[in-house]
Amino acid sequence: MIKLKINNRFVEVAEGISVLKVAESLGIEIPTMCFKDGFGNHPSCMLCLVKDAKNGQLHPSCALPAEEGMEIITDDEEIFEARKESLELLLSDHVGDCEAPCRTACPAYMDIPKMNRLIAERKFDEALKLVKEEIALPLILGYICPAPCEGACRRSQAEAPVSICELKKMVADEDLKSDDYYLPEKLASSEKNVAVIGSGPAGLSAAFHLLKLGHSVVIFDQNEEAGGSLRYDIPEEKLPNSAVGAEVKMVENYGAEFRLNTTIDKTIFEDELKKDFDAVVFALGNFEDGIMKDFGFENNKFGLLADKATFQVNGEGIFACGNVIRSRKMAVTSVAQGKQVAHSIHDHLAKKNPEKIYRMFNSRFGKLKQEEVGEYLKECASKVSESTSSIDRPVEGTFDTRKERLELDKGSRVFSMDQAVEEAERCMHCECRKPHTCKLRIYSDEYKADRRKFMFGERKTLKKHMQHELIVYEPEKCIRCNLCVDISALQKDSLGFTSIGRGYTVEINIPFNKNMKDIFDKTALECAEACPTGAISLK
Repeated sequence: MIKLKINNRFVEVAEGISVLKVAESLGIEIPTMCFKDGFGNHPSCMLCLVKDAKNGQLHPSCALPAEEGMEIITDDEEIFEARKESLELLLSDHVGDCEAPCRTACPAYMDIPKMNRLIAERKFDEALKLVKEEIALPLILGYICPAPCEGACRRSQAEAPVSICELKKMVADEDLKSDDYYLPEKLASSEKNVAVIGSGPAGLSAAFHLLKLGHSVVIFDQNEEAGGSLRYDIPEEKLPNSAVGAEVKMVENYGAEFRLNTTIDKTIFEDELKKDFDAVVFALGNFEDGIMKDFGFENNKFGLLADKATFQVNGEGIFACGNVIRSRKMAVTSVAQGKQVAHSIHDHLAKKNPEKIYRMFNSRFGKLKQEEVGEYLKECASKVSESTSSIDRPVEGTFDTRKERLELDKGSRVFSMDQAVEEAERCMHCECRKPHTCKLRIYSDEYKADRRKFMFGERKTLKKHMQHELIVYEPEKCIRCNLCVDISALQKDSLGFTSIGRGYTVEINIPFNKNMKDIFDKTALECAEACPTGAISLK
């Protein structure tokens, strides 16, 4: 037995054990990516670095044998920065998106690829539930959203983008046709009540998410009918009043109380709302300088001043969202702000400092190279060359492109279920298959890594090996940890992955010009589970 010290704690262990395992025995967590119990050490990621306190040198703890009298430090600033730099070096060689471009382009951050997959599988109810996690008014937005998500869709590099708004509209329309439409489960009642001034997209969204978080909501509006700009400023041919009415009724049935024909002035605000409610949201569709100054709030040329992250107007439980703080002409932005306001109020009512909704680290590589479009089309059930769906066929011979036909019909129809399935199958699924378990993403988020720090020159060209029935291999996401090679080597009757090349040019790949269907027999699932990134993942 030998004695050593880790973070000023003495420990006695058997000789030959690694510093990583010694630290683990003390409950000290050291991050790892290329280490797996029972396999040899390939300290390629250099994420498990620790410091020898006697000489200041850094070592990978997975390959550092414990020695008598050692003094090890695992968590100082130098170690943190070294680990961060290791991650940044790995990211410089990484070609992959954590989240699909369509999702990051969506102001409401809806999980669009997952919605597409569920629709393609005819799981329309599940798709609607997924949409409602982020978007309170999917039917309305299906009609009027300018679709920044579609502008980011990579399918447009092959032909027209996936019609994401039409898909969202379809599942919402089908749901609202039922008397038993979906309403998300609420958190336990907080016994708190919130006043929302304005029943446009921002106000309805704030109310929806506040109700979901367990608070009572009263919506005030000066008009005879709820809906704000959605009802009074947008032509019927672009947004049917029936769609507005249906989703207003949904918010009401969810628990919101509407007090219409009610104008909130400074007196009512001071004498009633501030006294009777635990928080107040200004969600007026239009900024009127004179009126807002009368309330005593600070304004600028754009609108009411509010914190850009939390939308607080002051520290007294007053919040604002939508066009009252800045006119953006995009309802989906107001809907997204309404959701953020609800979460900020939820924090405020729990006596916490409101914080912006957290978005995890996201790796992005940008536009596809021309030769990569075909690699991503491998993900589609619907290929360009097979594009014969009913929504692709000419309409009376008038229009030549699918995009023009969709623009013609947008706002005047809803996809049938069959059309929606065909359209959803066009999605190229640009997101990572391991968004919540990829260690490169998790630790890049934890260490606040800069993904661009070491990016120089032209990036690698991505490839997708999809011949195996269970797994997908994307070599440009590989960190060369060799775990899959070691796992494959244990099976004598299966080739598996191997290291090809030497030094900086080494890569993990498929040997002898074969494909994945040929090389895997028993180890495919184990390799996918062991892979620390999304390089090897389940289909």
